[in-house]
Amino acid sequence: MKNEIKEFFKREKIEYFNILAYKDVRETNPNIMARESFVPKSVIIYVVPYYGTETVNISRYAASYDYHLFIRGIGERLIDFLKGHFAHNSYHSYGDHSPIDERHAALIAGLGILGDNGLLINEKYGSYIFIGDVVTDIPPEKLGAAEPQEIDFCEHCGICKRSCPTKILSGEGCECLSAITQTKGELSDAQKALMVKYNTVWGCDECQRHCPHNRDPQITPIDFFHENTITNLTHGVLDSMTKEEFKKRAFSWRGEGILRRNLDIVSSRGESGKTE
Repeated sequence: MKNEIKEFFKREKIEYFNILAYKDVRETNPNIMARESFVPKSVIIYVVPYYGTETVNISRYAASYDYHLFIRGIGERLIDFLKGHFAHNSYHSYGDHSPIDERHAALIAGLGILGDNGLLINEKYGSYIFIGDVVTDIPPEKLGAAEPQEIDFCEHCGICKRSCPTKILSGEGCECLSAITQTKGELSDAQKALMVKYNTVWGCDECQRHCPHNRDPQITPIDFFHENTITNLTHGVLDSMTKEEFKKRAFSWRGEGILRRNLDIVSSRGESGKTE
């Protein structure tokens, strides 16, 4: 069965996946499974490469439509595929909001190593990947589940820590620049200065951009991440979006007001000079 699942993922242009027994993963949110009507026995875990283009002032993951839309779609297709073989079993697809620690599951499934920035680093696509999973009550032996592997780590070169704008990775700071760009309310002068210095209105890729594993990022083969891309977010781009279009974006969940505030902050560098 595992080979047939491999063929399914091949059609979806997903190269890295594995299957684990649910007992081997780390359940971090049991309340999610408690709401389901089945007892989980297996997890199909996979990684989705998303790097498609460089961006000017937003994180690379936000260039395309919201990746949750892709994971939702592939999860539905995978479940339909599995139902063709196991019609009487139960399934649920997740991406981010999962009952399990998806990063830990991907690590013990051998899909990558753990970076000092806390990110999963894949051997081919670096850290420009998302993690998705399908939980089912199919017994793991029927799916060809793998034994959990020891977790491997990066080389601890320290580049990600040195490149972190807020120094949170080295323990000297208390917040991430990505989190700052998503913070509601008034920002401090120091927070605004960081956004101006790194020219970001949404997210932060600095630790990833400098990581040796991302030195020559592999372009994703998945069409979804090449379509409808935004590389430079401006007031004009926001003005041109319909409400339906805006909702499809990864940056929409915080609301348009946050983005316009950030754009005003970053554009202020043209008045006061670029912060060094």
